[in-house]
Amino acid sequence: MAALIGAFDEITDNYDVILCDVWGVLHNGVAPFMPASHALAAARKAGKTVVLITNSPRPRAGVIAQLGAIGVLAEAYDRIITSGDVTRDLIASGPRKAFLLGPERDLPLFEGLDVELVAADDAETVVCTGLFDDETETPEDYRDMLTAMQARNVPMICANPDLIVERGDRLIPCAGALAVYYEQLGGTIRIAGKPHRPIYEASLAAAREIRGEFDMSRVLAIGDGMPTDVRGALDFGLDLLYIGGGIHAGEYTINGEMDDALVNAWLKRENAAPRYWMPKLS
Repeated sequence: MAALIGAFDEITDNYDVILCDVWGVLHNGVAPFMPASHALAAARKAGKTVVLITNSPRPRAGVIAQLGAIGVLAEAYDRIITSGDVTRDLIASGPRKAFLLGPERDLPLFEGLDVELVAADDAETVVCTGLFDDETETPEDYRDMLTAMQARNVPMICANPDLIVERGDRLIPCAGALAVYYEQLGGTIRIAGKPHRPIYEASLAAAREIRGEFDMSRVLAIGDGMPTDVRGALDFGLDLLYIGGGIHAGEYTINGEMDDALVNAWLKRENAAPRYWMPKLS
Protein backbone atom coordinates (compact mmCIF):
# COMPACT_ATOMS: atom_id res chain seq x y z
CA MET A 1 0.00 0.00 0.00
CA ALA A 2 1.06 3.56 -0.65
CA ALA A 3 1.74 5.40 2.60
CA LEU A 4 -0.26 8.60 3.07
CA ILE A 5 2.06 11.44 4.09
CA GLY A 6 1.06 14.82 5.44
CA ALA A 7 4.03 16.88 4.26
CA PHE A 8 6.75 16.42 1.67
CA ASP A 9 9.56 17.02 4.15
CA GLU A 10 8.59 13.79 5.94
CA ILE A 11 10.38 11.85 3.19
CA THR A 12 12.91 14.17 1.56
CA ASP A 13 15.80 12.93 3.72
CA ASN A 14 15.47 9.61 1.86
CA TYR A 15 16.27 11.15 -1.54
CA ASP A 16 18.86 13.21 -3.38
CA VAL A 17 17.12 13.71 -6.73
CA ILE A 18 13.47 14.59 -7.34
CA LEU A 19 11.83 14.26 -10.76
CA CYS A 20 8.61 16.22 -10.49
CA ASP A 21 5.69 16.45 -12.89
CA VAL A 22 4.43 19.96 -13.69
CA TRP A 23 0.82 20.17 -14.91
CA GLY A 24 -1.42 18.82 -12.15
CA VAL A 25 1.28 19.07 -9.48
CA LEU A 26 2.66 22.62 -9.74
CA HIS A 27 -0.26 24.26 -11.56
CA ASN A 28 -3.54 23.53 -13.35
CA GLY A 29 -2.80 25.50 -16.49
CA VAL A 30 -4.35 28.65 -15.02
CA ALA A 31 -3.24 29.03 -11.40
CA PRO A 32 -0.12 27.92 -9.51
CA PHE A 33 -0.27 25.53 -6.57
CA MET A 34 1.97 27.59 -4.32
CA PRO A 35 2.37 25.01 -1.52
CA ALA A 36 3.90 22.69 -4.14
CA SER A 37 6.38 25.37 -5.26
CA HIS A 38 7.34 26.04 -1.65
CA ALA A 39 7.77 22.32 -0.93
CA LEU A 40 10.20 21.87 -3.83
CA ALA A 41 12.04 25.10 -3.00
CA ALA A 42 12.52 23.83 0.57
CA ALA A 43 13.85 20.52 -0.75
CA ARG A 44 16.40 22.37 -2.88
CA LYS A 45 17.50 24.40 0.16
CA ALA A 46 18.05 21.06 1.90
CA GLY A 47 20.45 20.03 -0.86
CA LYS A 48 18.15 18.08 -3.17
CA THR A 49 18.28 18.38 -6.95
CA VAL A 50 14.88 19.02 -8.52
CA VAL A 51 14.31 18.32 -12.21
CA LEU A 52 10.86 19.10 -13.58
CA ILE A 53 9.79 16.44 -16.06
CA THR A 54 6.83 17.43 -18.19
CA ASN A 55 4.99 16.13 -21.22
CA SER A 56 4.65 19.63 -22.61
CA PRO A 57 5.39 19.58 -26.36
CA ARG A 58 7.27 22.88 -26.05
CA PRO A 59 11.06 23.00 -25.67
CA ARG A 60 12.12 23.99 -22.17
CA ALA A 61 12.51 27.73 -22.84
CA GLY A 62 8.81 28.03 -23.59
CA VAL A 63 7.86 26.10 -20.47
CA ILE A 64 10.11 28.22 -18.27
CA ALA A 65 8.35 31.31 -19.59
CA GLN A 66 4.95 29.72 -19.05
CA LEU A 67 5.75 28.74 -15.46
CA GLY A 68 6.92 32.26 -14.69
CA ALA A 69 3.74 33.73 -16.17
CA ILE A 70 1.54 31.39 -14.14
CA GLY A 71 3.45 32.10 -10.93
CA VAL A 72 5.42 28.92 -10.25
CA LEU A 73 8.53 29.82 -8.24
CA ALA A 74 11.82 29.74 -10.14
CA GLU A 75 13.38 28.58 -6.85
CA ALA A 76 11.32 25.37 -7.05
CA TYR A 77 13.53 23.66 -9.63
CA ASP A 78 17.06 23.30 -10.98
CA ARG A 79 16.26 22.17 -14.51
CA ILE A 80 13.32 21.33 -16.79
CA ILE A 81 13.16 18.47 -19.29
CA THR A 82 10.16 18.48 -21.61
CA SER A 83 8.64 15.95 -23.95
CA GLY A 84 9.29 18.57 -26.61
CA ASP A 85 13.02 18.44 -25.86
CA VAL A 86 13.29 14.68 -26.35
CA THR A 87 10.77 14.61 -29.22
CA ARG A 88 13.07 16.83 -31.28
CA ASP A 89 15.40 13.83 -31.62
CA LEU A 90 12.54 11.77 -33.09
CA ILE A 91 11.66 14.57 -35.52
CA ALA A 92 15.28 14.98 -36.61
CA SER A 93 15.64 11.27 -37.31
CA GLY A 94 12.35 11.00 -39.19
CA PRO A 95 11.15 11.98 -42.68
CA ARG A 96 11.88 15.57 -43.66
CA LYS A 97 8.36 16.59 -44.78
CA ALA A 98 6.25 17.01 -41.67
CA PHE A 99 2.75 18.19 -40.88
CA LEU A 100 2.12 19.91 -37.55
CA LEU A 101 -1.08 18.65 -35.98
CA GLY A 102 -1.47 21.21 -33.24
CA PRO A 103 -1.61 24.96 -32.57
CA GLU A 104 0.87 27.40 -34.09
CA ARG A 105 2.27 28.22 -30.65
CA ASP A 106 4.09 24.87 -30.83
CA LEU A 107 6.14 25.82 -33.90
CA PRO A 108 9.30 26.37 -31.76
CA LEU A 109 9.46 22.57 -31.57
CA PHE A 110 10.92 22.63 -35.10
CA GLU A 111 13.40 25.49 -34.70
CA GLY A 112 16.87 24.54 -35.94
CA LEU A 113 15.77 21.20 -37.38
CA ASP A 114 16.11 20.28 -41.05
CA VAL A 115 12.36 19.81 -41.46
CA GLU A 116 9.97 21.17 -44.07
CA LEU A 117 6.48 21.87 -42.74
CA VAL A 118 3.91 20.87 -45.35
CA ALA A 119 0.17 20.33 -45.72
CA ALA A 120 -1.39 17.13 -44.39
CA ASP A 121 -1.78 15.60 -47.86
CA ASP A 122 1.93 16.05 -48.60
CA ALA A 123 3.30 14.93 -45.25
CA GLU A 124 5.66 12.00 -44.77
CA THR A 125 5.21 12.24 -41.01
CA VAL A 126 2.75 13.99 -38.72
CA VAL A 127 4.01 15.63 -35.54
CA CYS A 128 1.14 15.88 -33.08
CA THR A 129 1.37 18.45 -30.30
CA GLY A 130 -2.35 18.67 -29.56
CA LEU A 131 -5.72 19.51 -31.01
CA PHE A 132 -6.08 22.67 -33.06
CA ASP A 133 -8.82 23.83 -30.65
CA ASP A 134 -8.76 21.74 -27.49
CA GLU A 135 -11.55 23.80 -25.95
CA THR A 136 -14.16 22.53 -28.41
CA GLU A 137 -12.75 19.57 -30.37
CA THR A 138 -12.35 15.85 -29.62
CA PRO A 139 -10.24 13.19 -31.37
CA GLU A 140 -13.32 12.06 -33.30
CA ASP A 141 -13.26 15.39 -35.15
CA TYR A 142 -10.00 14.23 -36.77
CA ARG A 143 -11.28 10.91 -38.11
CA ASP A 144 -11.16 11.85 -41.80
CA MET A 145 -7.71 13.43 -41.58
CA LEU A 146 -6.20 10.57 -39.60
CA THR A 147 -7.85 7.86 -41.70
CA ALA A 148 -6.35 9.40 -44.83
CA MET A 149 -2.91 9.54 -43.20
CA GLN A 150 -3.13 5.97 -41.99
CA ALA A 151 -4.06 4.84 -45.51
CA ARG A 152 -0.75 6.36 -46.70
CA ASN A 153 1.16 4.76 -43.79
CA VAL A 154 2.19 8.15 -42.42
CA PRO A 155 3.77 7.67 -38.95
CA MET A 156 2.79 9.97 -36.10
CA ILE A 157 5.29 11.46 -33.67
CA CYS A 158 3.39 12.37 -30.50
CA ALA A 159 5.05 15.28 -28.72
CA ASN A 160 2.73 15.25 -25.70
CA PRO A 161 1.68 11.76 -24.55
CA ASP A 162 -0.80 13.10 -21.95
CA LEU A 163 -4.37 12.01 -22.64
CA ILE A 164 -6.01 14.82 -20.66
CA VAL A 165 -4.99 17.66 -18.38
CA GLU A 166 -6.80 19.97 -16.01
CA ARG A 167 -7.21 23.52 -17.27
CA GLY A 168 -8.73 25.35 -14.36
CA ASP A 169 -11.72 23.20 -13.40
CA ARG A 170 -12.04 21.49 -16.81
CA LEU A 171 -10.46 18.38 -18.33
CA ILE A 172 -8.93 19.09 -21.74
CA PRO A 173 -7.83 16.45 -24.31
CA CYS A 174 -4.14 16.37 -25.27
CA ALA A 175 -2.04 15.01 -28.11
CA GLY A 176 -1.86 11.62 -26.42
CA ALA A 177 -5.60 11.18 -26.99
CA LEU A 178 -5.07 11.75 -30.72
CA ALA A 179 -2.16 9.29 -30.73
CA VAL A 180 -4.30 6.60 -29.10
CA TYR A 181 -7.06 7.28 -31.62
CA TYR A 182 -4.58 7.07 -34.52
CA GLU A 183 -3.23 3.78 -33.22
CA GLN A 184 -6.78 2.43 -33.00
CA LEU A 185 -7.20 3.34 -36.67
CA GLY A 186 -4.11 1.26 -37.44
CA GLY A 187 -1.56 4.06 -37.51
CA THR A 188 2.03 3.90 -36.27
CA ILE A 189 3.05 6.20 -33.41
CA ARG A 190 6.41 7.16 -31.89
CA ILE A 191 6.70 8.72 -28.43
CA ALA A 192 9.65 9.89 -26.32
CA GLY A 193 7.82 11.56 -23.41
CA LYS A 194 6.35 9.96 -20.30
CA PRO A 195 5.86 7.03 -19.77
CA HIS A 196 8.71 6.18 -22.17
CA ARG A 197 12.39 5.89 -21.27
CA PRO A 198 13.95 8.77 -23.26
CA ILE A 199 12.51 11.52 -21.08
CA TYR A 200 13.59 9.76 -17.87
CA GLU A 201 17.08 9.16 -19.23
CA ALA A 202 17.35 12.84 -20.21
CA SER A 203 16.09 13.96 -16.80
CA LEU A 204 18.57 11.80 -14.92
CA ALA A 205 21.38 13.00 -17.18
CA ALA A 206 20.42 16.58 -16.29
CA ALA A 207 20.52 15.69 -12.60
CA ARG A 208 24.01 14.19 -13.02
CA GLU A 209 25.22 17.37 -14.71
CA ILE A 210 24.11 19.28 -11.62
CA ARG A 211 25.28 17.04 -8.78
CA GLY A 212 27.40 14.23 -10.22
CA GLU A 213 26.68 10.53 -9.77
CA PHE A 214 24.02 9.35 -7.34
CA ASP A 215 22.38 6.13 -6.21
CA MET A 216 19.22 5.38 -8.19
CA SER A 217 17.55 4.23 -4.97
CA ARG A 218 17.69 7.89 -3.87
CA VAL A 219 15.64 9.18 -6.81
CA LEU A 220 11.98 10.06 -6.22
CA ALA A 221 9.42 10.77 -8.93
CA ILE A 222 6.28 12.83 -8.28
CA GLY A 223 3.19 12.82 -10.47
CA ASP A 224 -0.57 12.56 -10.78
CA GLY A 225 -1.25 10.83 -14.12
CA MET A 226 -1.66 7.06 -14.11
CA PRO A 227 -0.80 6.29 -17.76
CA THR A 228 2.16 8.69 -17.87
CA ASP A 229 3.67 9.76 -14.52
CA VAL A 230 2.83 6.61 -12.58
CA ARG A 231 3.51 4.01 -15.26
CA GLY A 232 6.65 5.77 -16.43
CA ALA A 233 8.24 6.11 -13.00
CA LEU A 234 7.36 2.60 -11.83
CA ASP A 235 8.45 0.98 -15.11
CA PHE A 236 11.76 2.84 -14.79
CA GLY A 237 12.17 1.43 -11.27
CA LEU A 238 11.79 4.71 -9.37
CA ASP A 239 10.14 5.38 -6.05
CA LEU A 240 6.98 7.40 -6.62
CA LEU A 241 4.98 9.95 -4.66
CA TYR A 242 1.49 9.87 -6.16
CA ILE A 243 -0.47 13.13 -6.07
CA GLY A 244 -4.09 12.08 -5.65
CA GLY A 245 -5.75 15.42 -6.26
CA GLY A 246 -5.06 15.47 -10.00
CA ILE A 247 -6.92 14.10 -12.98
CA HIS A 248 -8.00 10.88 -11.22
CA ALA A 249 -9.42 12.46 -8.05
CA GLY A 250 -12.98 11.51 -8.95
CA GLU A 251 -12.09 7.83 -8.58
CA TYR A 252 -11.73 8.00 -4.79
CA THR A 253 -13.18 11.30 -3.54
CA ILE A 254 -16.30 11.25 -1.35
CA ASN A 255 -17.98 14.47 -0.25
CA GLY A 256 -14.91 16.43 -1.26
CA GLU A 257 -12.49 14.26 0.72
CA MET A 258 -10.03 11.66 -0.55
CA ASP A 259 -10.22 8.37 1.29
CA ASP A 260 -6.95 6.52 1.94
CA ALA A 261 -8.53 3.08 1.59
CA LEU A 262 -10.25 4.04 -1.66
CA VAL A 263 -7.04 5.50 -3.08
CA ASN A 264 -5.15 2.32 -2.35
CA ALA A 265 -7.97 0.15 -3.66
CA TRP A 266 -7.93 2.13 -6.90
CA LEU A 267 -4.14 1.88 -7.16
CA LYS A 268 -4.40 -1.88 -6.67
CA ARG A 269 -6.99 -2.15 -9.45
CA GLU A 270 -4.60 -0.21 -11.67
CA ASN A 271 -1.77 -2.58 -10.69
CA ALA A 272 0.29 0.38 -9.49
CA ALA A 273 2.35 0.52 -6.30
CA PRO A 274 3.70 4.01 -5.53
CA ARG A 275 5.61 4.22 -2.26
CA TYR A 276 3.70 7.27 -1.00
CA TRP A 277 0.70 9.40 -1.81
CA MET A 278 -0.72 12.75 -0.75
CA PRO A 279 -3.68 14.80 -2.01
CA LYS A 280 -1.55 17.79 -3.02
CA LEU A 281 2.19 18.39 -2.87
CA SER A 282 2.85 20.63 0.11
